Amino acid sequence: MEIKENAALIVVDVQKGFEYAFWGRRDNPEAETNMTALIDRWQETGRPVVFVRHDSVQEGSPLAPGTAGNAFKDFVEERRGRGAGPEVLVTKTVNSAFYGEPDLDAWLKGAGIDQLVIVGIQTNMCNETTARMGGNLGYDVVFPLDAMHTFDLAGPFGWTRTAEELTRATAVSLHGGRFARVVTTEDVLKGTVAE
Repeated sequence: MEIKENAALIVVDVQKGFEYAFWGRRDNPEAETNMTALIDRWQETGRPVVFVRHDSVQEGSPLAPGTAGNAFKDFVEERRGRGAGPEVLVTKTVNSAFYGEPDLDAWLKGAGIDQLVIVGIQTNMCNETTARMGGNLGYDVVFPLDAMHTFDLAGPFGWTRTAEELTRATAVSLHGGRFARVVTTEDVLKGTVAE
């Protein structure tokens, strides 16, 4: 796998509010370690990083602006502004990072970026929505599944799915539907090493 010199790492909603019991049981305890490895590699190699923050407008949300939960998790906050490459903060109130401020598509196109690597929280929500839109907009989307996590979820008709089941469904939908290439953190790290 080749990760381009100007591929953008999109770090989605890695916020303290996702640590709260409000969300329930999560999967992938290694997500933060893998996200950290990717952010560090991007910053070391001067690749662009996009930090995305969800500013929830839903009443009682742990991600609401002005609350402690809205802040980035410490391992992300301490890395912001430390890279050798371009960096931007996108804030949003919906699932897709492409519907935020500033306009992510315009920023990427303005920088000549056509490859995205998406990590963060949640796998089947904002990450998947951003990946689908990225694919529809013509970007080469790479989705390292072990650098993100999600939570168990209840749906209609009394149906429930575990976080692991939702992660697998997202992986199959994105990869099988050709919205993104679903890979591992190791695949991406290997792809960023110069030959």
